Amino acid sequence: MLLRTWLLGLCCVLLINPGMGLAEPALNSQEDYQNLELLTDVLTLVRDNYVKEISLDELIRGAVRGIFDNLDPHSSYLDADMYEDLKVEIQGEFGGIGIELAVRDRKLIIVAPIEGTPACVAGILPGDQIIAINSTAMRDGDMMQAVRLLRGPVGEEIKLTISRGTAGEPFEVTLIREIIQVQSVRSRLLDNNYGYLRLIQFQERSGADVAEHLLRLRSQSDNELNGLILDLRNNPGGLLDAAIAVADLFIADGLIVSASGRHPETQQSFSAQASNIEPDYPMVVLINGGSASASEIVAGALQDHQRAIILGEQSFGKGSVQTIIPLPDRAGLRLTTAHYYTPVGRSIQALGITPDIVAPQMILTHQSAAAGMRELDLDKHLPAQSPAAPTRELSPQALQELQDLNSDYQLQRALDLLKGYRQFRRNAGTPGTENNTTAERIHP
Repeated sequence: MLLRTWLLGLCCVLLINPGMGLAEPALNSQEDYQNLELLTDVLTLVRDNYVKEISLDELIRGAVRGIFDNLDPHSSYLDADMYEDLKVEIQGEFGGIGIELAVRDRKLIIVAPIEGTPACVAGILPGDQIIAINSTAMRDGDMMQAVRLLRGPVGEEIKLTISRGTAGEPFEVTLIREIIQVQSVRSRLLDNNYGYLRLIQFQERSGADVAEHLLRLRSQSDNELNGLILDLRNNPGGLLDAAIAVADLFIADGLIVSASGRHPETQQSFSAQASNIEPDYPMVVLINGGSASASEIVAGALQDHQRAIILGEQSFGKGSVQTIIPLPDRAGLRLTTAHYYTPVGRSIQALGITPDIVAPQMILTHQSAAAGMRELDLDKHLPAQSPAAPTRELSPQALQELQDLNSDYQLQRALDLLKGYRQFRRNAGTPGTENNTTAERIHP
């Protein structure tokens, strides 16, 4: 009996799900036997007659890898080392430079650098194409070859040759491999009790970590959180269970996500539980082209349930589920076995989530106050009629928040949206706007 595991995302992450089943291998016709006989004959002929000696084991593993060349880019054969790495990554700690990869038009594309890793610090951007790794050309988008080259001893240099859109000639970036410890959740309280929570990747503990950070934000705001910005930008996905757990914190009942494949065992649906639900404060979810898979499940569920406004750019569009199947020799298969659907039945495969408010990221520039003319600068202006507001010295954290808002257009739009909604409700005299445990949600 095969051990089954389910995963989502562009990274190698693992979720053990013993209840999930797949069809056992079977030969159903004389043609199947004939095809297997052909494969056996070819393997034997190559082994016995090739110009240099080659083992049958090497040929068989090559043949297995070749099978996946005809499948989708998320299906692959994992040798023993790669399968072991896969099991390590789910725990949020692994060796490397911290990038998530995908194959697009037979090119190796960086979906997103993981925040705080060498790749992120070096300025690697979503959409960058890897031309070469340590001078080895990346031809035909060979994901497995890239992974083998990217991983290695901690502290060792690795050189990437990068092509960036229309920026001109490819350029090189030298990085140092590190143990990548991904803290998947970060949060802080913005001005006037608006919460900001960034989810970097969906890992084993992401659901519990998000709940803990939300509790901390409510505590910091004296239980009067005026709204929440959930940042899923450049989040490449991860565990299906983690995505369900996060969405479940904000949805009281109803479907979160469903999955459907060829076999009855892949027909699954996951619904919200009434326990541990967050207060119904207004929410904005930020997404972009680096938001994939599990991120799209959460954004799609919150959008379909009208629990949050989705703001930003079209998401990546990975709407498939991969099952990890261990093999007897400590290797494994990563096989696409189903498509997933949002609560209203939308498949986002190759389409993505469309934001309710499309807001491309822009680089903001700010002129100093001296650059413009104000009433105060005019000769013989009338004096102010009320006392000037006292000058408030900003803390280092407040200064950092101000810098983030000034440079992050999408985050600024999200915060302005929450503030505008709250002010509108206050002006309309709606009860409960002072205490957000009873405030109405934002409806798209």
